[in-house]
Amino acid sequence: MARPNLTLPLFLALTFSSLAAAAVHAAAGNGGLTHIHLYVHEKYTGTNATATAVLQSPLGANSSFGSIGVVDDEIRLGADRSSALVGRYQGVFFGTSVELGAGYLSSITLVFTAGEHAGSTLSVQGPILGFTGTIERAVVGGTGKFRLAQGYMLFKMISKPTPETDVNEIDIFVLMHHGKY
Repeated sequence: MARPNLTLPLFLALTFSSLAAAAVHAAAGNGGLTHIHLYVHEKYTGTNATATAVLQSPLGANSSFGSIGVVDDEIRLGADRSSALVGRYQGVFFGTSVELGAGYLSSITLVFTAGEHAGSTLSVQGPILGFTGTIERAVVGGTGKFRLAQGYMLFKMISKPTPETDVNEIDIFVLMHHGKY
C-alpha cells in the first residue's frame, strides 16, 4: 500500500500555525502537530540569577570548551515581565568548542506548572553555535501530555530589558501521540 504524501499538509500546518495569535494552539490534522509560542525570561547576575556559569573553560575567557552552565529561567505567556508564568526552562550547557567563540551543547527541560500543559514537560537538546539569530534544537521527548513527543524548538533573543536580563521568544513545534498508554 502506498504511503500518502504528507509534505503539503505538514507545510500548511506549520505555516498556518505560525500565523495564529494564540499563545498555545493545535494545528489541524490527525498528526497531533502543536505549536507552542512562549517567552523565556532570564536573569544572569545578582542574588536571584536564573542562569550562571558553574565552571569556566580551562582554556580562558575566549573559549567555551570545558565550561558548564545551568539555567532555571521563567517561561511566561508574553514578553512583558507581568505576563502569566506558566513554567520553568531548566537545563545545562556544556562548552564543546576548542576554537575561539561560543560552541555549546544544551539539554533543556521545559517544566509546565500552569495553564493548558500544567504537569507536563518537554525535553529539548542540541547545539548552540553562537548567541545571535535563531537557535534550533530538537524536541526529544516529554512527559504527561507530551509523552512520546518529537519536533523542534526555535529560540531567539528579542530584548534586553536591563543589562542583567534578557527575554527570549520560543516557538515549539511538537508532534504528539494521542493514544492511550
